[in-house]
Amino acid sequence: MRSALPPVAVVFLALACGSPAHAQDAQNGQDAQNAPALRLTLADALARSAQASHRLAESRARVDVAQAKLSEREAADRPSVAALAGYTRTNHVDEFVVPGPTGVPRVLYPDVPDNYRTRLDLQWPIYSGGRVDALERAARADASAAGADLAAAQADLRLETARAFWALVTARATVGVLEEGVTRAEAQLSDARQRFSAGLVPPNDTASAEAQLSRQRMLLIEARNQREAATADLARLIGIETSQPIEPADALELGPDAPRDVAALVAAARQSRPELQALQRRADAAAAQQAAAQAGRHLAIAIGGGVDYASPNPKIFPRADRWQASWDAGVSASLPLWDAGRTAADVAQAAGAAEAARQRLADFDSTLAVDVRQRVLDIASGRAAVAAAGDAVRAAAEARRVVGERYRAGVISQTEVLDAEVALLQAQLDRTRALANVHLAEARLARALGQ
Repeated sequence: MRSALPPVAVVFLALACGSPAHAQDAQNGQDAQNAPALRLTLADALARSAQASHRLAESRARVDVAQAKLSEREAADRPSVAALAGYTRTNHVDEFVVPGPTGVPRVLYPDVPDNYRTRLDLQWPIYSGGRVDALERAARADASAAGADLAAAQADLRLETARAFWALVTARATVGVLEEGVTRAEAQLSDARQRFSAGLVPPNDTASAEAQLSRQRMLLIEARNQREAATADLARLIGIETSQPIEPADALELGPDAPRDVAALVAAARQSRPELQALQRRADAAAAQQAAAQAGRHLAIAIGGGVDYASPNPKIFPRADRWQASWDAGVSASLPLWDAGRTAADVAQAAGAAEAARQRLADFDSTLAVDVRQRVLDIASGRAAVAAAGDAVRAAAEARRVVGERYRAGVISQTEVLDAEVALLQAQLDRTRALANVHLAEARLARALGQ
C-alpha cells in the first residue's frame, strides 16, 4: 500500500500546478510594483483622467444621442420620398364582358390573379400648427443640456482627480513625517538603553521608549497603507495599473494667497457653471414640449403624391393585364375635434415638467452664491490653520530641543522627552493635513465656479 503525501507536499504541488492565468496576473502585478514610479503633476493627472474616464465616454455618447434626436426632429418637416413594391395573388374571377361598339366583346374586368404594384411616394407635412417647430426647439435644448452635462461631468472628474492627487501627496508627506518620528524614536530608545546600562535611568524609561517606538511604527504602517490606497485610487482615475507606483511632482507647500471678490466669483459662476446651463436648457426644452402638446389641438396640413406603375393598374379602367403608369397629387388637412382628453393630459404633463424644471433652476441659482462664498471661506480658514500649524511645529520643535538638552543634562525624566516627541509629531501631522485641506478647498472652489 502506497503512503499518502505529506500535507506540506500537497500544498506545494497545488501551488506549483496553479492556474496559468492567476500566475500571469500575479506576474503582471509584480512587474507593475517593480516598475519605476510614474512622476505626475496635477495637470498631468487631470489630462490623463480626462482620456481614461468611462463616465466621460458615457456622457459623450449621450451627447451623440441628443444630437441624433435633434437631427431626427429637424427632418420631420422635410419631404420624404419612398419606393414601394408589392405582389398580391388573388382568386380567379369570372371575367366581365360587354359587347363592343362594333359587336366584338370587350373585357372590362379580366381575370388577373397576379397583381404587381410599384410606387414612388412623396409625403410633405407643410403645416402642423407649430408642433414640429416646438419639438425641434425641445430637441435642440436637450442637445445643449447634454453638452452642459458633459461639461459638468468633466468638472466632477477634475475635482475627483484633484482630491485623489492631493490625498496621495498628503499620504506621502504623512509617511515622511512618521518615518522621521520613527528615526527619532529609535535614537531615543538607543539612548535610553545606554543610560539604563550605565545605571542612570530606571527600567521603565526604556520600556516607555520601546512603547513609543512601537506606536510610531504602527502609525507608519497605517500611513503606508493609506499611501498605497491613495496610489491605487489615483491610478484608477488616470487609467493605469493600480499597483503602479506614482510620485506626485507637486508639493503641498502653498503659494501666495490672492484676494478674491466673492461677488465677482458668484457672477462668474452663474455664467460658467455647467449645471446651471443644463437646468436652463432643460427648462427651455420643457417649455417647448408644452408648446408642442398644445399644438395637438391645431390644424395640420400635408401634401402627398406619387407615381404608380402596376400590372394591372387599379387606377386605370378598364383593367388590363399589362404594366401601366399613373400619378396622383393631393393636399390633406386634419383638425382634431375630440380626443377624449388626450391632448389636455399631454399639455398638463408638459406644463408640470416645465414648472418642475423652473423651480429646480431657481433652487440651484439660490444656493450657488452660498456655495461659492463657503468655498472662499474654507480657503481663508484653511490658510489660517496652516499658519497656526506652522507656529505649532516651530514651538514643538523648540520645546523638543530644550527638553532634549535638559534630559541630557539629567534634569528631567524620559517621560517629558517622549511627550515632547509626541507633540512635535502631532504638530507636523496637523500642518500636513492643513496644507492638504487648503488644496482641496481650492479644488472645490474651482468646481463651484464650473472650472
